[in-house]
Amino acid sequence: MTGTLAMESEQAKYLEAAKEVVKREAFNMQRCLDKGQLMDGLRHATEMLNELRTSILMPKSYYELYMMVTMELTHLTMYMSAEFIKENKIADLYELVQHAGNIIPRLYLLITVGVVYIKSKECSRKDILQDLVEMCRGVQHPLRGLFLRNFLLTSTRDVLPDVDETSADTGTVDDSIDFILLNFSEMNKLWVRMQHQGHSRDRTKREQERLELKILVGTNLERLSRLEGVTVSKYQNHVLPAILKQLINCKDSIAQEYLMDCIIQVFPDEFHLKTLDIFLDTCCQPQGAVNVRNILISKIGRLSNYAQADPNNIPEDIKLFEIFSGKVTQIIQSRTEMPPEDILALQSALIKLALNVYPSETGYVDQVLQNSFNIFEEDKSRAKGCSTELSRMLRVPVDHYQDILTILQLEHFTPLFSFLDHRIRKELCVYIMEHVIQTDTYIDSHDQVDLFLTMMTCLIADQPDQPKEPEDPEDFELQQSLVGRVVHQMTSSVPDQQFLILNMCKKHLLNGGDKRIQYTLPSLVFRAMELCRVYFELKDEDEKWEKKVCKILQYINSLLSALVKAEYWDLALRLFLQSALICDLMGIQTAETIAYEFVSRAFAIYEEEVSDSKAQLVAISLIIATFERTINFSEENHEPLRSQCLRASSKLLKKPDQCRAVSLCAHIYWSGKNRENEGSAMKETKRVLDSMKKAVRISNQCMEPSVQVQLFVELLNKYIYFLDNGCTDVTQAMISQLVGKIRDDMPGLEASEATNQIVQHFNSTLAYIKSKHGMSFPTS
Repeated sequence: MTGTLAMESEQAKYLEAAKEVVKREAFNMQRCLDKGQLMDGLRHATEMLNELRTSILMPKSYYELYMMVTMELTHLTMYMSAEFIKENKIADLYELVQHAGNIIPRLYLLITVGVVYIKSKECSRKDILQDLVEMCRGVQHPLRGLFLRNFLLTSTRDVLPDVDETSADTGTVDDSIDFILLNFSEMNKLWVRMQHQGHSRDRTKREQERLELKILVGTNLERLSRLEGVTVSKYQNHVLPAILKQLINCKDSIAQEYLMDCIIQVFPDEFHLKTLDIFLDTCCQPQGAVNVRNILISKIGRLSNYAQADPNNIPEDIKLFEIFSGKVTQIIQSRTEMPPEDILALQSALIKLALNVYPSETGYVDQVLQNSFNIFEEDKSRAKGCSTELSRMLRVPVDHYQDILTILQLEHFTPLFSFLDHRIRKELCVYIMEHVIQTDTYIDSHDQVDLFLTMMTCLIADQPDQPKEPEDPEDFELQQSLVGRVVHQMTSSVPDQQFLILNMCKKHLLNGGDKRIQYTLPSLVFRAMELCRVYFELKDEDEKWEKKVCKILQYINSLLSALVKAEYWDLALRLFLQSALICDLMGIQTAETIAYEFVSRAFAIYEEEVSDSKAQLVAISLIIATFERTINFSEENHEPLRSQCLRASSKLLKKPDQCRAVSLCAHIYWSGKNRENEGSAMKETKRVLDSMKKAVRISNQCMEPSVQVQLFVELLNKYIYFLDNGCTDVTQAMISQLVGKIRDDMPGLEASEATNQIVQHFNSTLAYIKSKHGMSFPTS
């Protein structure tokens, strides 16, 4: 670092000293020219130009000095254009400046005068240009020679002939092409020569210096592209072959890579289209160090954009994809050392080409995927460490098509997943699933579902290559929830096809093991319930709808059995009850049997597996609520189930829980329905009153005063509910008695937030009783 700073300091000193000389001599030159003293002015110009003979300055500093000097030379050009063209003395001046003592000043002055000479039209433009470009051969120092020839190119840009018609004096565009090509060839040789000067330890430094100077060489190609007389034919037959010959012969990787990129960037798309084969053949010849990947990607991108702008730009006889695909395959096969990330970048470019130019030809995309698979299958070591690049390539068609169904048509898309490491493969699967949901794409056949879930297998089941350490629980839950959401995108408008889809999903998702099915199977259960409703609505059109519904219910039972086996008791209990409601809705004998089985299994889970007292209350409440909503159970099945609800409620461990559960059972006897009642509520007032009295007795057994009063208030509200709904056995006397009991016990409660809530609840209830039934009680 210290050495670098010292060098920069020295460079700044040298540059500043040179600039001082240039300023001084430029001032003296301008003063002499103003006085009409041309010879003195040329002498000062020579002294100024002598500063460009230095070998001390680095390229960046030399460029700054060069720009300063050439800017001052414009004063000399303007003077000569004004004075000498009028007096026809420019030919003498052209001879005069050739006697300058040093070659650098001599050639800069010669070019300056030569341009004015051409504009005077006193001599053949062609001869002067040829003379100038040949004379520049006299400077073979790479740095000085490059800037000298750049000065020649920029100075002559307005005087190069650009017409096809020839004359002895003006020349043609062919002369301009030859002039620029010769200048380009010589500049490229000087540029390449820089690489081989100095000690090998300075190689990196020299390469950096060369990269700073590359634009000087590339300017020749840019100037060629601006000649209007350069037609497609001239480019194809003359310009491009000459450039490529120089490019190949130089055998320098930096020059080859930069110049090929220049060719792509500066010449028109029509030229590239007509010379595609020539250019691509050349891409197979550069030095091994040349990054052919960037060159080909740039070329593919250029023509892809051209075709995308207007499909008619590409003639039918030019098979753009096939040409590029063949050459890319050839280059990959010939360069066995090509890094896998370069291979994948090329294949990604080909996919983008196929998608942009031939959007309806999915076969082209699949061909690229197949070639990629074959490359990695033949040499699996090539695939190591490139999972990110491969994943990026696979995302290209996903983003373009916006349709997973099109992706499923790509036969070689999924096989490439095997070359991804487990983490990247999982991320790609998550990306695709999110894409399916965001685009609201529906997969509507069981074959497509099979292909899709096979593709997503790393999210659905354990993999041999997955890490041994457990996955982050939050990430795992998000991934599996995503799988459950995607199940809802697997939908067909044809019910029979939908059932095939559900069976295919079951086949794949049950492979996920116990830890996954709690997230994935519920989606299948609800989709199956939805399908039952569909068949129920189509019962007038499908004679076999009952059998199909029974098959679906059996399907649901198998899924719930898997959850029971995996010991997800709470989830299984809830889904059994939900499924029982769907069965009951169907209103057929077979469905009733299955519904009874579902409720029975829910009871079995409650009795055998639910041990926590809070969970028991929640579970029995769900069972009671579910049973209360059923309408198609026969009395033969309805009676044992409602009795079981009451018995289970009475056996709860805690008295408050018993009280609340038993009071819930009263609703079964009031609003419960069965087939014998033809959908009407049972309204067994005696059983309702028995349940409520039993709940009151249980609440009396509670030892804690606040809990007991709270239960009384809750029971009071239930009594009012039944009274409001026409339960004749519930009387106002019962309500008055319960109100009195609450009022007697309430003063003994300790002051607390819970007590305040109980009092507020009680007062609100009394207010309702007064407004509804005209019964007045003093508030607490």
